[in-house]
Amino acid sequence: MDQKRFTLGTFDAGNGPFPGLVVDDDVYDISAFTAYDSTAALLEDWDSAFKTLAEAAVSPTTPGTPASELRTLPPVTRPGQIYGAGANYREHIIQMAVAHKLGTAGLTDEELAEEAGHDIDERKAHGEPYVWTGVPSAISGAYDDILLPTGWSDHDWELELGVVIGRRARNVRVSDALDYVAGYTICNDLTTRSLVPRRDIAMMGTDWMRAKNFPTFYPTGPWLVPAAFVPDPLNLGIRLRLNGDTMQDSTTGDMVFGPAELISYISRFVELEPGDMVITGSPPGNGSHWGRYLRQGDVLECEIDGLGMQRTRCIDA
Repeated sequence: MDQKRFTLGTFDAGNGPFPGLVVDDDVYDISAFTAYDSTAALLEDWDSAFKTLAEAAVSPTTPGTPASELRTLPPVTRPGQIYGAGANYREHIIQMAVAHKLGTAGLTDEELAEEAGHDIDERKAHGEPYVWTGVPSAISGAYDDILLPTGWSDHDWELELGVVIGRRARNVRVSDALDYVAGYTICNDLTTRSLVPRRDIAMMGTDWMRAKNFPTFYPTGPWLVPAAFVPDPLNLGIRLRLNGDTMQDSTTGDMVFGPAELISYISRFVELEPGDMVITGSPPGNGSHWGRYLRQGDVLECEIDGLGMQRTRCIDA
């Protein structure tokens, strides 16, 4: 049987969330023709579920509903943990080093950029990823409003490729790591920049919990695209527009450590579980670089090749 491309998501027609199979912009309620009542249940049984869904995509047996007539929720119900890769796009790291004067004191911007580039290349060759954790309660949908907490004025955007796990993973090799991926999605990892450093506890350095985990700070989706339909996660265009103006325009190939390396590294220390999401870092073009942070009324459009597009509006919380 020919394999037809499909995506997955979670939707609501007004009667509560249901897992949806998306084929040609029509949504089919998966719980109507399988025993899976959520995308979380699908991921727990991913290998078998994928085969069932692939067959259903070719010959749907239930009526579909246009996606435009449904509310689109975050693609994974009962999401697992969020593991975020920090400082993982080469050009982004260089921009941040210059914007925040991170490096040897007294250097010019050009010298800071050169120093940062050298450090990145050394870390890629001989070092390890930097990974922090987020909370799933901060996940929101691809078309939901972003709530900007009052009291701070430097809420920043960071468009990222999200990698959703489909099998338990512990101590996996880099060469095997992508076998544990169910699919890919879009995640905008928002950060309140002034809350990152802990100047009151200098020895602790940074505080990612308070800077990144406000409600709605991880708009995710709209879809989960099965890994079978993403031949190379390191060959995807990634773009973010703010009020129609392009702020980020890069490729996932600029990652310092790719999804396979990140999964292998994380699995050395924790057991990754179905539904967990690894967000893989952000390309250059954040608000810190432009000197422009998010404000009431701003509209963000985030897209990654083949994974769809988010459209979110910022409102003061």
